[in-house]
Amino acid sequence: MIFGIRDRPFWSDRRGTIAPVEAPGRILLIRPSALGDVCRTVPVLVSLRRAYPGARIDWLVQDTFADAVRAHPALTGVLPFPRRALGEAMRGARFGEVSRFLGLLRAPSYDLVLDAQGLFRSAWFAWATRSPRRVGHRGARELGWLFYTECERGSEGRHTVDRMLALVAAAGVEPCREMRLHTPAPEREQALADPALAGPFALLAPATRWPGKQWPADRFAAVAEGLLREGLVERVVLVGTKGEREQCGPLLALAAREPRVLDRMGGTTVAGLMAMIERSALVVANDSAAVHMAVGFDRPLVALYGPTRVGLVGPYGRDADVLQHVTAGDRLDHKDHHAGRLQMERIGVDEVLDACTDRLSRADARTLS
Repeated sequence: MIFGIRDRPFWSDRRGTIAPVEAPGRILLIRPSALGDVCRTVPVLVSLRRAYPGARIDWLVQDTFADAVRAHPALTGVLPFPRRALGEAMRGARFGEVSRFLGLLRAPSYDLVLDAQGLFRSAWFAWATRSPRRVGHRGARELGWLFYTECERGSEGRHTVDRMLALVAAAGVEPCREMRLHTPAPEREQALADPALAGPFALLAPATRWPGKQWPADRFAAVAEGLLREGLVERVVLVGTKGEREQCGPLLALAAREPRVLDRMGGTTVAGLMAMIERSALVVANDSAAVHMAVGFDRPLVALYGPTRVGLVGPYGRDADVLQHVTAGDRLDHKDHHAGRLQMERIGVDEVLDACTDRLSRADARTLS
């Protein structure tokens, strides 16, 4: 038996041990961050909706990432987690703001809560709902498992998506592996009306939070030039946050002199990024949210990976779209910037261009079939 259920923790609410399982009418899914992880948590939502078509299903998600799931038809509502505002309130001893947020968690009287994040904070939010059923991983970090009424056991070492779906199974629901994302209508319509996105274009996501995961920007620029030179796409679109622009000097210089390279870095919302990925002919990206969005929209993908365990956190079901060169003795730790950069530099420009050609030709063949 891979799933374990334990009685209420020593500081649980006073509702007693787990009641007989009935179809829940009000469900809360907790997965606040990060953006890529939010995108690949969608199968949990879909599984719950298929099992409980008439239930209210809400999602506790960081307010800045809410648009990634807001338009999903399986979702009843978003419960935004104002991470920055609550952090400032805590530091300023404004506990009234925190109390009001906790009140929002309790008010719906959720029958079932799934914590797909597995940290102390997310588990504490689950406990704060006072739901009689709070399901999480027995291996939740920072002692988060203390806040659950039911613990899933045995999914360690599996892909993140499969681990989250193990929570679904632990709650008595048949897992569904549907990754499909849905772009909010205003941003989809805006992308459709954008003349720059009218023809086939490649979307490049060249930046990353961790320097050890970043493929050199000059190589991204060489790929952009190659895509245009070979006529594989009509345009190349660069995406990223405003703060990531400093990582991408050679690409920005290329965009300044080449009108077919569009600089959208720092001017795109989460929903806007989704809309562009949904319309793209190809996505080339470091290990980042753009990879998981490409999976969610079933787009041709070249994912550039270095110090990452692809089998655990790579693009779900799309390992064949990953370029990675790991050798014996490599340390797969994205926080080791020096080692990570050396691993990323093993990926060559010609190799990436060949992969782009392959993905685009396969997409064309699928369209014609």
